[in-house]
Amino acid sequence: METATQTFTAGEEIATFLVSYRFLLHKAWEESLRANSSKSFTLNEHEDVVYVAFPSFHGIEDFMVIESEYGEGNIQTGNEVFSGCLKGNDDQLALVHQGALKIFLHIMENTDFKKKLQIYINSKQKKPKSIIFVGHSLGGAVATLVTLWVLEKRLKQSSPFCITLKDVNPFCITFGCPLVGDERLVEAVGREHWGGNFCHVVSKHDIVPRMLLAPLESIAQPLIAIFPYWQGIDAPDAFIQDACRTLLNNVFDSLRESNGVVKKSPYRPFGTYMFCSSNGAACIENSETVLKMLHWTIQSQETSLDEIVQDCLLEHIRYGSVLKIVMQNSIRGRKLVNFNSESSYEMRISLQLEAVGVQDDHVKLDLLNLGRTENKHSADVSNLAIKLSKKNCTRVELEWYKECCEKDDIGGYYDSFKNQNDKRDIDANGRRLKLGEFWDELIEMWESHALPSDFRTQNKWVNAGMTYRELVEPLDIAYYYRKSEGKGNYLSDGRPHRHKVLQKWMEDKDKTREAEGRVARTKLPFLIPDSCFWAHVEEALKDLKQGLHQRKESLQKFEDYVTKLIDDRNISSYVFLERSSFMRWWQEYKQVQFPEWKLTSPLYKIMETASWKG
Repeated sequence: METATQTFTAGEEIATFLVSYRFLLHKAWEESLRANSSKSFTLNEHEDVVYVAFPSFHGIEDFMVIESEYGEGNIQTGNEVFSGCLKGNDDQLALVHQGALKIFLHIMENTDFKKKLQIYINSKQKKPKSIIFVGHSLGGAVATLVTLWVLEKRLKQSSPFCITLKDVNPFCITFGCPLVGDERLVEAVGREHWGGNFCHVVSKHDIVPRMLLAPLESIAQPLIAIFPYWQGIDAPDAFIQDACRTLLNNVFDSLRESNGVVKKSPYRPFGTYMFCSSNGAACIENSETVLKMLHWTIQSQETSLDEIVQDCLLEHIRYGSVLKIVMQNSIRGRKLVNFNSESSYEMRISLQLEAVGVQDDHVKLDLLNLGRTENKHSADVSNLAIKLSKKNCTRVELEWYKECCEKDDIGGYYDSFKNQNDKRDIDANGRRLKLGEFWDELIEMWESHALPSDFRTQNKWVNAGMTYRELVEPLDIAYYYRKSEGKGNYLSDGRPHRHKVLQKWMEDKDKTREAEGRVARTKLPFLIPDSCFWAHVEEALKDLKQGLHQRKESLQKFEDYVTKLIDDRNISSYVFLERSSFMRWWQEYKQVQFPEWKLTSPLYKIMETASWKG
């Protein structure tokens, strides 16, 4: 059976967008070429779209920064342009190519780029202009970093030059762009859902998008020899062809050493990659799949090395012709013949490979395995969601337990659980353990990469983790101090790993929420946002036993801490029940204070007037 379809077979949303508005790609390419007459950037407006383009080949010497094997370095090296948002899941800053970063920083710090961009972003029009950052070759790497910079500033809602960024959603289109950052940068982009802001157009035999998969030392000299030809200065003589052959062989050697997995190079792709050939194009979003496609498409079994050398030299500078062929095919549509599989996913894989001219069963099998891994991740998330819905019953039972303890005037659920004087306290412990097992399993799956990279930023899981932590961690604290008989410190010695991870997820998410603006509380919450509150109370009680004089500084810090919680309405009313551990601390604390303390202590005034009630 013959199946008619477009040659775009993955990354459907962006593919449809690019086909529907294909003039954007052509215009982006035109602006990329126009930027070559500039030493830094060009900025032009066309039909309410602002195109900011960066030159292709200026700064090749700057790009070849051989300070590490692959030219990689910390994204904040020698600059404060980027803040701390671009981190991996391990909380370490992303690595980027230092040569690309150097060119980017030069433009940011030594040109009027910010000033000109401000004019367009601060436009008084009701509908802000669309901004597309474009670049070919090295200019694409700069365009990528600039787009990341705007996205990060928008996230933080801060800017060194008073730009309002909340309505700015930049788009980046690159042509033949080298890889820019490492796995941590991929994780940061995925976490903030920025992948859809990038489209990287890659021709089948263009070496530049693959070149940083090889050590910089092995590609520097060949590239310096080839660049004059790409700039239109030299003709493609035997010397340049030999340099291109050397460059290709060095990249191929790096790929072969790693069995196509490219484990050695730190660089990883992000965004949507539009792979182009004379057959059409395929848009792919998954980073690992893109990495494999960068390998497979250039090492075609049907093409000799001499032919690839010729294509390598030409394709890097002829994206205009490449786009023309791709768009003609996408409008005309294509047919797939001799297709026997009933799997729609296999159909899409076959179409992808056909579109980029790859006919290799091993490649198809690898892509299918990657797809199965993604499907397993999705299935695991679905199973966790089902488990979470079942655990919600346990959570509700603990909330009911909390309310019952408050009604019975026994000091609240923290003290009731710590004392374990009732059957319901024992039942609550069983529920505590069940919920802990669920979240331990989830954290273990996350840390073993069995869940999608953006899992930790999904509101469903961030909010569920926050609610669990605020409700159950007080019980974990009570259990710890009951068992340790006051000898240990929960904060430094006893806090479970799951609570630390869930708190980190929430804090990272709060960076975005703060940028969007948060409304101050007017009422006391049901649960205390600082889930470690009762651990601070326990340590303050121990400090009192040692004496006010010996522990004056730490006791003052605790007093200030509680005062701020009350002022910010970040404390729950059950804390002030007469028989709670906190009230026991308060009664003892004020008795050992000097008389003049009452005149200056904000907390004393709050407690004596009961103004904490609001």
